[in-house]
Amino acid sequence: MFDSARRYFLRDPVGFIKAIASDPAETINAVRERIVARRGRHVPPDVYVADADWQRWLHDRLGLPWPCPLSSEFYDLWPQVVAELEGKGIRVGPMSFKNWNDGDAAFVRAIWCLTRHLRPAKVVETGVAHGMTSRFILEALERNGAGHLWSVDYPPLDEAYHEQIGVAVPADKRARWSYIRGSSRLRLPPLLAELKEIDLFIHDSLHSEANVCFELERSWAALRRGGAIVVDDIDSNWGFHLFTRKLPQGAFVSCEAEPLRPDSRRFNQKGLFGIACKT
Repeated sequence: MFDSARRYFLRDPVGFIKAIASDPAETINAVRERIVARRGRHVPPDVYVADADWQRWLHDRLGLPWPCPLSSEFYDLWPQVVAELEGKGIRVGPMSFKNWNDGDAAFVRAIWCLTRHLRPAKVVETGVAHGMTSRFILEALERNGAGHLWSVDYPPLDEAYHEQIGVAVPADKRARWSYIRGSSRLRLPPLLAELKEIDLFIHDSLHSEANVCFELERSWAALRRGGAIVVDDIDSNWGFHLFTRKLPQGAFVSCEAEPLRPDSRRFNQKGLFGIACKT
């Protein structure tokens, strides 16, 4: 632990000192979680197999019409939001926010359909970065005319990235949004206890086996029947696999992402995400 903290300090001494001074508990937790993430087990490429027909699966599972009558809304909005970010000088796609990705088109489209169809009152997500996913959730809630989004996010120590957090969400789309600064390890349990029940949960924070299992176990317990969870980058760890072993057959699906460009860090250069429905 001490050696890892020293490496973080040497990498960015000013940022590390500021972080320790402002919130020692969160900073120490962030170092600890990244140590655990680096020790994660190798995931063979056959652990997760994408279902090419996942969109139909999702709509059938929830008893929704297919083809989706609301998907055209997403296809109209997606290029508009990408153009807005690029107009601000923001690079969109893999490795666009430090070493992290923006939400890809398939991942965000799944969340758009779930938000529009389920008409959730309470949506919780972990991880924000540029706020691509947050933007689409908020746009969908606005069209629904109801609902609120809570986003739990621990920003990087490097303050140069702080002004980019949530940049995809304009001021006029923030009325239904509560941004909670901090790690899911410390902030998610009290948030779920306060909300009591949620309708939709999205994991897009630290993709370690331990963190994914932690978030999914707690969010699933708070998820209402008929709700869903969406988990990004499932192929980077065993967390989604371990979680879904406890679920009934057919309650979950693995989906291939649609990034703007290949992600060379993965076996599958498109990446994978997962969906689980609580019915």
